Amino acid sequence: MLKRMLIPSLLAVLAVAAAACGSRAPGVQLAPSSGATQASVPTTPKPPPALASKPAVSVPKRKAPKQLVTKDLVVGTGQSAQAGRTVTVNYVGVLYKTGKEFDSSWKRNQPFTSTLSAGRVIPGWVRGVAGMKVGGRRELIVPPNLAYGKAGSPPTIPPNSTLVFVVDLLSVS
Repeated sequence: MLKRMLIPSLLAVLAVAAAACGSRAPGVQLAPSSGATQASVPTTPKPPPALASKPAVSVPKRKAPKQLVTKDLVVGTGQSAQAGRTVTVNYVGVLYKTGKEFDSSWKRNQPFTSTLSAGRVIPGWVRGVAGMKVGGRRELIVPPNLAYGKAGSPPTIPPNSTLVFVVDLLSVS
């Protein structure tokens, strides 16, 4: 007799459990049925409208400065960049002497991400990008001693070159 009652009860429990598998309890999200879930992929931050296009870099007509010169072209409102933090930027770099562009993240259609520290970027960037706020655009005039110095960076940057950058700060992490 116990066996007769146990089997129908067990079947009823199994039926309820099977029916619950397809239901959605509040706050529960079912996994996709087509296999493995997709890993989260970091996305490139979208620049604000003021930074949406490649800037024109104009080299001053005066003698190249011996010290780092910074000038905010667009003042950002987001998080501040600090030495040691990771920044994502768009930038254009030109030679002070000729105005010739030697590098640009815009040309690659890919922002540049790096830790803001010596050995990762030139010292002029560590000092010049620090203090910028996300959403900002800053001009940096970097003397040779804070750039590539006597060695330069052949073939695009001659020895003892002063460099001009326009840097757009997209994110800080």
